[in-house]
Amino acid sequence: MPNTYLERNTLYPPLIGSNPEWGLTLVVTIPCFDEPDLLSTLSSLGRCSTPPMQAEVIVVVNNAAGAPREIVGRNNNTYQEALAWAEDHSRQDLQFEILYLSELPPRHAGVGLARKIAMDEAARRLVAVGNPAGIITCLDADSRVQANYLQAVCRYFDEHPGCPAANIHYEHPLEGRDFAQEVYEAIVLYELHLRYYVHALRRAGLRAATQTVGSAMAVRADAYMAQGGMNRRQAGEDFYFLHKFTPLSGFGTITMTTVTPSPRPSHRVPFGTGKVIGQMIEGRPFLSYAPEIFDDLHVFLGQPERWYGPADFSEADLDTAVRTLPESVRSFLQQQGFSAKLRELRRHSGSAETFVKRFFRWFDPFLAMKYVHHARDRYYPGVPVETAARAFLQWPTDKGTAREMLTAFRDMDRREE
Repeated sequence: MPNTYLERNTLYPPLIGSNPEWGLTLVVTIPCFDEPDLLSTLSSLGRCSTPPMQAEVIVVVNNAAGAPREIVGRNNNTYQEALAWAEDHSRQDLQFEILYLSELPPRHAGVGLARKIAMDEAARRLVAVGNPAGIITCLDADSRVQANYLQAVCRYFDEHPGCPAANIHYEHPLEGRDFAQEVYEAIVLYELHLRYYVHALRRAGLRAATQTVGSAMAVRADAYMAQGGMNRRQAGEDFYFLHKFTPLSGFGTITMTTVTPSPRPSHRVPFGTGKVIGQMIEGRPFLSYAPEIFDDLHVFLGQPERWYGPADFSEADLDTAVRTLPESVRSFLQQQGFSAKLRELRRHSGSAETFVKRFFRWFDPFLAMKYVHHARDRYYPGVPVETAARAFLQWPTDKGTAREMLTAFRDMDRREE
């Protein structure tokens, strides 16, 4: 039977000449652009114990047409080294496929497009062996995995047959010899910010808030195709991709293994880990979001059923309810046309339960992020992340370093599954 997604949404014909092994269940996808140490990432995968089925790793080395000669040269060296490594280390239960696309359209070239190419190829191969519910994971070319990575991911999806997608527990390295000490100090603050932000949103009432790290995502191929595949964004592709799945029943978090993303600074993307770490090392101040932003949001989201109201909930009742909201929320909702949106949501909801589902499809993590930035820019300026995290944890001012607070958040996230 023809597959509509593969016919209409992929950008290339099949890129891998060999047929996939029958029994293929999991495909790891890795975009690779100007990466100096891809082989270490491949080696960490090569050390993985495999489940009692087939797995593949697809690497897409890539650059735009017209890329600087030195980048093309480094990419070609990486490609040749990876080809040789794959030939020596592929085994019957774990095959490594290395691709090089050197003429991507400059307008779209970037991590999102490279991920899409790799994930589309993975979906195509899983469909080819009659396993559309097989698993595609996303990894970065400078990340590392634990030896149980493949087994843990497969086990999670086996034990959760209704799960369409999941994030995977991640932890940046906080010490070592690979980077300068200032890099490790910076990544403590940035990861603390990432975890604080998600937990603060959840406490405020946003049920779909989750970590979105591009090197720590997994999705079933059929769910991937049903949701339109990966986007081609040049940064933030992980946030926009994974949040297509968070409203779906069964979305999960895999905590039985850990991915280790790189903390290295980078100026290749307009935002994200590498960009922020680079700015921090340059001495730019790094601020997180004030706790008051989420306190205000909780007044709005804490009891979403209230906005469904009784059958005779009038415009006057709505106006009265909105006037009780904090100014940061009230002004944002006015910008978003809340009154008209609420009427629409109520009109199409036959019960409070249905209303709440529709409500959070509207006020999703994208809209929440817009609110947070609105509140930061107009009401509550940024604060040091240690201040924000300490307030969330309700630790006294004399207790806990940034690293100790990060450990506390990591522990909470490990218990999440």
